[in-house]
Amino acid sequence: MSSMLEKRYKAMNVSERYWWKVVVLCFFGWILMYADRTILNPVMGKIGEQFNLNNTQLGALNSIFFLTYAIMQIPFGIAGDIVGRRIVIALGFILFGAGTFLSGIAGGIGILMIYRAITGVGEGAYYGPQYALSGEAIPTKSLTLGTAIINSGMAFGTSGGYLLSSYLVLEKGSHWSLPFFIMSVPTIIVGIMFMFLKERVIKPEDSQKEASEKTQEGIKKEKKSGLSVFKNKNLMCAFLLLFCSIYANFVIITWLPKFLQAERGFEGTSVGFIASLVPWASVPGALLISRLSDKLKKTKMFVYSLVPLALISTFGMAFVTNRTLLILMLILYGLTGKLALDPILVAYVTKNSPKEALGTALSAYNFIGMSAAITAPIVTGWIADKFGSMQAGFYLAAVLLLVGMGIFSLAKDND
Repeated sequence: MSSMLEKRYKAMNVSERYWWKVVVLCFFGWILMYADRTILNPVMGKIGEQFNLNNTQLGALNSIFFLTYAIMQIPFGIAGDIVGRRIVIALGFILFGAGTFLSGIAGGIGILMIYRAITGVGEGAYYGPQYALSGEAIPTKSLTLGTAIINSGMAFGTSGGYLLSSYLVLEKGSHWSLPFFIMSVPTIIVGIMFMFLKERVIKPEDSQKEASEKTQEGIKKEKKSGLSVFKNKNLMCAFLLLFCSIYANFVIITWLPKFLQAERGFEGTSVGFIASLVPWASVPGALLISRLSDKLKKTKMFVYSLVPLALISTFGMAFVTNRTLLILMLILYGLTGKLALDPILVAYVTKNSPKEALGTALSAYNFIGMSAAITAPIVTGWIADKFGSMQAGFYLAAVLLLVGMGIFSLAKDND
């Protein structure tokens, strides 16, 4: 059995460096995904001026994107299993690039929302197929490292989008559409590059282990309904904490650049630079916290440490007026916010999920998280219109973090 699997593995002519190619390409995929989301945010004021929009309508531009993004993840995940992950990702990125380009030529708010919705559909093809593709290609012993490198693309993309848009539009005075035109080109190129990847790489150690487990378990394998996920108190507490965490994160990602301009007096490239402090701090923060969590294995301890600090920093962003203190609040959130909490919650969900329903649990986890990304932009925009300031939107995000921590206190620490 072992020799046959090894021959099959060698027959695929996959080099030892192949999985690094997958990691690098997926890393750039996340850079483009998050850069596309954040090039909009520094220029929302310019778009609002051109189309005479209020903050609620500007928030809806982000919400419609995340609505179609969330809805399409499960269908594209199924499609990837049927026709191939690289094909689904490639076609999704081409659609994503086209939607980004078309967003730049939109002549009104209605058509712009349609183009943002199309962009969301294209990006919805990435999450599930990408992690399935990379998970098959990366050797088991290097899976954590490879996934961490891939995920760091989110932070680089967030910062890159802020800086590109603020430099070209706020600093140099270019039209707000220019960043969209620029981003569409590498997006389509990366989509085409995915077509040249192989997939379903067989890892001999995994194939042998899987065959052994199937032989040992046989028909005794317990089958649990995916509905059991929603009856599990620990999982539901984790899902709701994630919702609160992502809500705060997308209030910050979406509205921080405009808040810095309108209510704190920042201008030009400094808007992108200051807003980028959050993703820059999140990379070392997430790596350090994840490493400590692996060693100490105390989920609740980390939740009770991280969430209060994220709450304080979210509240502080809106409350403080001193620029030095504001910078400290942004760095603190980057170190303790969503990206630091995420790996801990993913591990907790994995440990508390029935093995036969793990896919359902992780899909539910991501969908509920993206539900917060849908609501946060438009609700915060409405609050800004209602109260004349975005501060209340940040305060609400801080309150939700407190609520989420309270809900998670009902869960059991099964580490």
